[in-house]
Amino acid sequence: MHRVSRGAEIAFESVAHHLALSGEEVTVLGSGPQVDGRAYRSVQTGVVPRERFERFPSIPLLARNEYTWEELTYVPGLLRHVRPSEYDVTVTCGYPYTNWVLRLLRRGGSPRHVFVTQNGDWPARSNEREARLFSCDGLVCTNPGYFEANSERWRCALIPNGLDPDRFRPGPPQRDRLGLPQDRPVVLMASALIDTKRVDEAVRVVSGHPDAMLVVAGDGPERELVESLARELLPGRFRRLVVPADDMPALYRSADAFLHLSLDEPFGNVYVESAACGLPVVAHDNPSTRWILGDAGLLVDTTDRAATTDALHRAIAGPATDPHRTADEIRQRFGWEQIASQYRSFLAEVCGV
Repeated sequence: MHRVSRGAEIAFESVAHHLALSGEEVTVLGSGPQVDGRAYRSVQTGVVPRERFERFPSIPLLARNEYTWEELTYVPGLLRHVRPSEYDVTVTCGYPYTNWVLRLLRRGGSPRHVFVTQNGDWPARSNEREARLFSCDGLVCTNPGYFEANSERWRCALIPNGLDPDRFRPGPPQRDRLGLPQDRPVVLMASALIDTKRVDEAVRVVSGHPDAMLVVAGDGPERELVESLARELLPGRFRRLVVPADDMPALYRSADAFLHLSLDEPFGNVYVESAACGLPVVAHDNPSTRWILGDAGLLVDTTDRAATTDALHRAIAGPATDPHRTADEIRQRFGWEQIASQYRSFLAEVCGV
């Protein structure tokens, strides 16, 4: 937190800010510097960024990928800064190390511990390997599938992620400022470049649209694979950007369609952010995306390239529903103030308040 602007980090910072505005005492521990204008107290801890571990080996029960290597380096700062007596409840989406440390620091059952499925529900659902050591006092499920799978075993609440309704709304495009072409359709992805996001498949889908340009906002270990494939299939029609969080609303407004091909997302902030800006969304059809987007999405089996290509054609041609009405509905449903209120109720329940 405070170092990168990915979905989980944005969610935690936004919920913390609105909880603090409502009168709760909230501390955020993150590896980035203090951010002005936040209502909560922040503490900076050290961490080695995951990008440095992309070529590190996978060691079972220690660190399986760059994410757990990064989390392991976070532990010393966590131990140094967390004083259990100061808190009623701790909240994380990090497993295994952050979850383990916060539970080990408990004294007499306090503080209570809540886990959020921002990165999936596998620790809560599985009994294999290190997941056997998972425990929590409350589980925030970010989609209905996670809630259904875990509600018999854990105390659960179904709470989605959200957005800032004042920032993510329809408005004029800013293609010149962002360096995007004026003379062709722009298809946008906002995604980490990792295999589960299927950015390489997006290159293949957009190659079926002779005039369209694919813009990918994100970075990750598959950057070389994706860029090499784009040079082959989308010569002159591909651009990868890393933009500051403040520019994301303008980037959404400057595109003609939003494409996201992940088959299984814990939530997917990008779905609601893009739809709130009036952008047609092409995404994989599953219970989670139907629950989030409803009629706002062009939902198809994205493992079927022909069906995905056809949906993208329709999105570029123009949305079937009024994008401004859809955007208003999304902003009303997913505003961070409303989401934080749901967190507050669940945290109070877990703490017995």
